[in-house]
Amino acid sequence: MSLAIRTSQNVLLEYEPASVGDRIIASLIDYVVIFGWVLLVMAIAAGLNLNVGKFYGVIAMLPVVFYDLASEWLLNGRSIGKIAMNIRVVMLDGSQPGLGAYLLRWLLRIVESVAFLGGIVPIITVAANGRGQRLGDIAAGTTVVKLKQPVSIEDVVYRPAPENYIVQFADVSLLSDRDISIVREVLRRTDEHVLERTADKVKEVTGIQSSLPNRAFLETVVSDYQFITTQ
Repeated sequence: MSLAIRTSQNVLLEYEPASVGDRIIASLIDYVVIFGWVLLVMAIAAGLNLNVGKFYGVIAMLPVVFYDLASEWLLNGRSIGKIAMNIRVVMLDGSQPGLGAYLLRWLLRIVESVAFLGGIVPIITVAANGRGQRLGDIAAGTTVVKLKQPVSIEDVVYRPAPENYIVQFADVSLLSDRDISIVREVLRRTDEHVLERTADKVKEVTGIQSSLPNRAFLETVVSDYQFITTQ
């Protein structure tokens, strides 16, 4: 199952929603981190022969309460558990959530955990929802997706064009580096529908007319852009 996300450039990309198992394991890792923090505060207090009173309770509990909100906001949609499981919170349009979205997810996570049998309903919601959303995600317009595996050096390093390279589409200069990054991302996918929509969008923006197959056209666009911008 994949999640279709339309970017601000009107390009349709597909992501794999994080599975229920991924999210559960990520949460368990986060619980271990939180539990470790509480033990550390108590150990420090005991080592200093201090009573673990209200002051130390606040020091221990404030990070616990705000852990999800703070980590997702500061780590761009990822907690320590999500980093370990290589998943991330994104908006449904593929953009990075703002503080308001993270805040809404956090508030509803507390409600879900307290009101719904310790998290049973959120698990059912994620499993049943076609976009991998719990109630907080639905309210905030977010979801949690799997991040692709790190690309190899061949994926990110420009391959030098031959000296006799001939540019086929000079109008690719109308595109931006971000546009080409999106095209490269699409080329790493095998969905012909996504390739077609991306090729149509590039032709619309640049005015290029071509009868090449979609993949061959986009590969030529990337090569032409690389050659033009590196001269």
